[in-house]
Amino acid sequence: MKIKAAVLRAMGAPLPYGASRPLGIEEVELDPPGRDEVLVRIAAAGLCHSDLSVINGSRPRPLPMAIGHEAAGVVVEAGAGVTDLAPGDHVVMVFMPSCGHCQPCSQGRPALCEPGAAANGKGELLTGAIRLHEGEETIHHHLGCSAFAEYAVVSRRSLVQIDKDIPLAIAALFGCAVLTGVGAVVNTARIQAGETAVVVGLGGVGLAAVLGARAAGAARVVAVDLAPEKLALALEIGATHAVDARAADAVEQVRALTGGGADFAFEFAGSARALENAYRMTRRGGTTVTAGLPPPDATLPVNIVSLVAEERTLKGSYIGTCVPVRDVPRYMELYKAGRLPVDRLMSGTIALEDINEGFDRLHDGSVVRLVVDFGGGAPA
Repeated sequence: MKIKAAVLRAMGAPLPYGASRPLGIEEVELDPPGRDEVLVRIAAAGLCHSDLSVINGSRPRPLPMAIGHEAAGVVVEAGAGVTDLAPGDHVVMVFMPSCGHCQPCSQGRPALCEPGAAANGKGELLTGAIRLHEGEETIHHHLGCSAFAEYAVVSRRSLVQIDKDIPLAIAALFGCAVLTGVGAVVNTARIQAGETAVVVGLGGVGLAAVLGARAAGAARVVAVDLAPEKLALALEIGATHAVDARAADAVEQVRALTGGGADFAFEFAGSARALENAYRMTRRGGTTVTAGLPPPDATLPVNIVSLVAEERTLKGSYIGTCVPVRDVPRYMELYKAGRLPVDRLMSGTIALEDINEGFDRLHDGSVVRLVVDFGGGAPA
């Protein structure tokens, strides 16, 4: 079938993207789903910094590529071997498919699936197939999703079925921002009621972590960012304090607010400097968690004596150490109960044709999460 999709053909285009147009809205050929694959009509897809890192070249991927990875939609057709999804079912896409058989999967860590990571790196589906073409030219898949498109064929292992009572534009955010941010708090850090947290970097993932920390019962949640409007939003959705990251004494402010340092410091800015500051904001015996993805050559200077003598922990968190089939429904129940107001993370919806301008807005920090609405995705 012929579909419209946002295709990236060259990385590193100059800003503004509204002028350089790195993403072309092209008509491409989408093959039918093969075995263990599903055809999904995309209802909504969020713009994320992980997409931006492919566009600007800091996270290289095989090109040309139809990008987009945070999405929700409706099943159109289930391929052979798929017996638990049917046309009309609502689904959320997860950008790390899990095979269920490799060592990490068998240990209950599907976010570290080895075949899934290999397929993502090659721009393929978990099945090994590529279902997008333009004539004889292969168009690679982005993280097994390629969600900035009218339709997508994905591995069954890239989908989580959801209830139909959640607007699909909101549901899309659960596939990346919510899984990563809330998961870093409750799965990676395992924060307990009464403990303190600092969140550095208030994009969609960081603000989701603020929501997760309050839902988990954190006594104090300190939000740190460069943007005053994001600090204000963090306070509205549950942060107890806000600190301007531009302040020369930002670290000292956080340490004072948390009685000598936070039990848990979370870094989502994708910056080595931000992670270094988050480490300094962590108390003796505390844990620093990073889910930011800086350029691949970024390194972190760590004072080894403090790591040992203060019994610090420094942890990475990928997709919130999630088990998607467990966590997506769980977080959605918290949303429906009013304990995870994920809708507050949405900055608005745009048309697919305006996606380059949307990434300009994401880059300059003027939005948290813009969502491409393909119809039927926007909340009522």
